[in-house]
Amino acid sequence: MLMKSRCRRVFLSSALTAALFSATFNSAAAQEPIFDEARFGVLASIDEGHHEDGVFATGMLFFDPWSHDEAQGIDKLLRPRIHVGGSLSTAGETSQVYAGLSWTADLTDRLFLEVGVGGAIHDGDLDDDGGSGPALGCRLLFHEYAAAGFKLTDNWRIAAQVEHSSHAELCDGPNDGLSHAGVMLGYKF
Repeated sequence: MLMKSRCRRVFLSSALTAALFSATFNSAAAQEPIFDEARFGVLASIDEGHHEDGVFATGMLFFDPWSHDEAQGIDKLLRPRIHVGGSLSTAGETSQVYAGLSWTADLTDRLFLEVGVGGAIHDGDLDDDGGSGPALGCRLLFHEYAAAGFKLTDNWRIAAQVEHSSHAELCDGPNDGLSHAGVMLGYKF
């Protein structure tokens, strides 16, 4: 329970830091919303060997301090968006908070692909304790995600998302990892 409280505090402080960072680099921050997009949804474990029960309520906030949305061509790679997010287990499994950089590629006026990389902190098991959940080895993990989405309107979008967190063998202990997939509904400000 104490770790979940810490995760919530880390998530809130990460969101505040990203908001301040975004406002600092966005010259028109006074006229534009602080958040570029908010996304919420549900994910489920897709790990076969270390399956987690229940679903994961998930939320992400995106910031666009370097005008990724206005960039064209290769310039989009040099101007990622910043994301902060978290997933909360509904069945007492591993919850996590994360932050990183995201890149979005529009395939058509409505279809898009997105990838993101960063880091996460979690409240799951570090070592194999005989349970069915994953043993993660250390508290800090890498976090990656990929999404394919559809723009319902200029503001609303829906995306299928898959994400993975692990330590990539950079710390001692097991590295079962966390893998989730599901659906996210987003609102672009």
